[in-house]
Amino acid sequence: MQTTEHTQTAQDFLEAADREFEAGDDLQGSEKMWGAAAHAVMMLAQERGWPYGSHRQLGDAADRVARETGDDTLSSGFLAARGFRANSSIGFMEDDDISRGRRVARRFVEQVLGYAG
Repeated sequence: MQTTEHTQTAQDFLEAADREFEAGDDLQGSEKMWGAAAHAVMMLAQERGWPYGSHRQLGDAADRVARETGDDTLSSGFLAARGFRANSSIGFMEDDDISRGRRVARRFVEQVLGYAG
């Protein structure tokens, strides 16, 4: 997948997450929110030649961007997105967690996409 495809996929997943959450499907919304974050990181990692083939490597790439930019909110944004990854399979998040997490994860995706070359 090309970097432009990862960017578009991340944006598409953000829109899909909103639709799923608004429809009351928190599991699918969570899956889409994680997908948006993962594809945003994949885009940047691919662009910069960083490995991104595993969840650990995605986390490392997100941390690397946070260090490079001096923006610690990126690390917490990726953690919020990871929470949605877990929620997509076991549904442990409460409504307030989802609401706060959506804002944080969305901001993360938008920030990462903004760092594209």
